[in-house]
Amino acid sequence: MDINGQDFIKGCSAIGAGLALIAGVGPGIGQGIAAGHGASAVGRNPGAKSDITSTMLLGQAVAETTGLYGLVTALLLMFVQPLVG
Repeated sequence: MDINGQDFIKGCSAIGAGLALIAGVGPGIGQGIAAGHGASAVGRNPGAKSDITSTMLLGQAVAETTGLYGLVTALLLMFVQPLVG
């Protein structure tokens, strides 16, 4: 088995991209929890629906940035590969 430097870099890039995509799990769980708590808050106080919804969506947008950063990192590792000459 003959592995040169470029093959090693490509393999490590693929492993790193897979690990970077794991970053999408946390925001998914967090957004689900936020949506559940938002729905229960609207159920308790329907008059504050617009305030609760806007606050929940703002929090979910902030939480989603982590998943997007992981996706961008994975795409860079898979397709750019600056170390491969």
